[in-house]
Amino acid sequence: MEPLPLHLCKPYKLSSILNRLYSLIHVTALTSLIYYRVSSLASTPLASLPAQLLVFALELLLSLLWLLNQAYLWNPVSRRVFPERLPENEQNLPAIDVFICTADPKKEPPLEVMNTVLSAMALDYPSKKLHVYLSDDAGSALTLLALRQACAFASSWLPFCRRFGIKTRCPKVYFSNLNDDHCFTRSVEYEKERVNIKRKYELFKEHIRIAEEEKSSATDKINPSIVEVIIDKSDDEVRANQVEMPLLVYVSREKRPPHPHHFKAGALNCLLRVSSILSNSPYILVLDCDMYCNDPTSAKQAMCFHLDPKLSPSLAFVQFPQKFHNISSNDIYDSQLRTIFQVRWPSMDGIQGPMLSGTFFYMKREVLYGKFSQKGLHHLKESFGPSNELIISLQRSNQRKTIDNGTLSSTLQQEAQFLASDNYEKNTLWGKQIGYLYKSLIEDYFTGFILHCKEWESVFCNPSRSAFLGSATSSLNDTLVQGTRCNCGLLEVTFSKCSPPLYGLSRMPFLQTMCYSYYALQPFYSLPLWCLASVPQLCLINGISLYPKVSSPWFVIFSSIFLCSLLKHLVDVLVTGGSVQTWCNEQRIWMIKSLTCYTYGTIDAILKCFGMKQPCFSPTNKVSDDEQAKLHQLGKFNFQIPTKFLAPLVSLSHFEYDCFYWRNY
Repeated sequence: MEPLPLHLCKPYKLSSILNRLYSLIHVTALTSLIYYRVSSLASTPLASLPAQLLVFALELLLSLLWLLNQAYLWNPVSRRVFPERLPENEQNLPAIDVFICTADPKKEPPLEVMNTVLSAMALDYPSKKLHVYLSDDAGSALTLLALRQACAFASSWLPFCRRFGIKTRCPKVYFSNLNDDHCFTRSVEYEKERVNIKRKYELFKEHIRIAEEEKSSATDKINPSIVEVIIDKSDDEVRANQVEMPLLVYVSREKRPPHPHHFKAGALNCLLRVSSILSNSPYILVLDCDMYCNDPTSAKQAMCFHLDPKLSPSLAFVQFPQKFHNISSNDIYDSQLRTIFQVRWPSMDGIQGPMLSGTFFYMKREVLYGKFSQKGLHHLKESFGPSNELIISLQRSNQRKTIDNGTLSSTLQQEAQFLASDNYEKNTLWGKQIGYLYKSLIEDYFTGFILHCKEWESVFCNPSRSAFLGSATSSLNDTLVQGTRCNCGLLEVTFSKCSPPLYGLSRMPFLQTMCYSYYALQPFYSLPLWCLASVPQLCLINGISLYPKVSSPWFVIFSSIFLCSLLKHLVDVLVTGGSVQTWCNEQRIWMIKSLTCYTYGTIDAILKCFGMKQPCFSPTNKVSDDEQAKLHQLGKFNFQIPTKFLAPLVSLSHFEYDCFYWRNY
């Protein structure tokens, strides 16, 4: 008798049929539009020919982007997992290394980072199989001190969570009104312990607050490499009560300008190397510093896929959706990313799997090493660098080093710091063919694309209880800055030799190539939006006709394409639990992004191609701003943004008004 499956995959057949029917109708309309444009060129007056050709070219570009977008609707599926069917002996579960990255204590408050660390340490997984690494690119003494304090608090927090089966294991959320654990009736003993643990948490917060006042959060441009195993040395509670704690390691890699450090991808590769000689777990969980574990069973949910004997050999990573705890009822900035995680990723899951999404994924370590780990010693050192310990780790899995009283041996300490040095990657394949790739500011998109090109698969796991929750951008400025960076990164890949429309065509399924190509070309939405918001208006003022008259049968084609696109978007929003207001918000923010961050992302990518601009990465501000948060919750825009973002919006609005006034008066 075959064992029960660890997971099930269910296709959305009705949704797939309706989406394909819509695509067929829309393609027919687009074909008619193209026929009209081509057939009318011969009778077009010479004076209006340039405008006609420009508009036709832009309509072709929009048609191409629309066509690529249809791949996301072709074969949507949903998955269900059964963690209770995993091996009864939890010690047989594979080990997991958790990577958490922070870069600036001014923008990423240490208390928020520590809450993420504590939630990861408290995952419902064997402690000896769990190892948590914090990468501090700022090399901040404040962050290191906060991590030590977090470790001390964890010696009380972890037993409390395990003993009472707490679901919300991020302390900040647990002690807030957002916690759903309060819905259950608890014993007197629980209430007593809760009061005690809350007192300790308040003391923990106070220690960090005092440290923030005493220690400077300023960061140096030159950081030495620091690797420290964190253990609570303040008391003997861990040893006396035999509290099992995951391995907790602080890593600050060496940074010396002008040597490139490759931002988050460089930090992840550093953690990949250091962890390989300390724990070397076969699986990796990556978290952003402001995104905590909301469901402690997420690791076991991911293992339902990774331990499936049929799926595991080809499975690279399990991607969970990005969800946020601070989304307002009127999400004016589309911070929930509804289209990506409720429409596109489920459909990609029915092809080869969703794209790597930066955070909330459980990845198999070996996929980042590729076939290089199977070569001879000479080739290994050329590829992975000169570290003997790292080379040895490639041939074994999860041999956790013995650490006495939280202290590494001098040899292991030196080796770990060597792996975190700024020149270790020199003349190696790190960031080129090994680890997280460096060619783009968005290492997740590029790394995931290459993995799929190597025939690895991924799955999308979207359980009813959010596995992770993060902090969404709550200001227009942060939204546009983040969007500019992402679109610049997309075009960096598009302009490279690994351009998805060309490189992926022969290396992955055609529909998967279409999905990657859509994002690769997404920044070019700025071109038709800018031109179609200005050229037809100028032509109207000058008496140049670009479109058929309302009385013409061809006008039905143009109007139906426009209305059907809007209607399809509205249906998608309503089906995924949104409202008409959500639809309006998404339409508005898409136009704002097209005029600003799509435009500036394109310009930045072109300048970088010609060496006229250096790569830069500035973390979005995670420090809470009460006034800004209030505006966000009220659904009001905060237009306190840089002139470069405000100018296009104001200029185009003024231009539209002037054209309307000129034509009518």
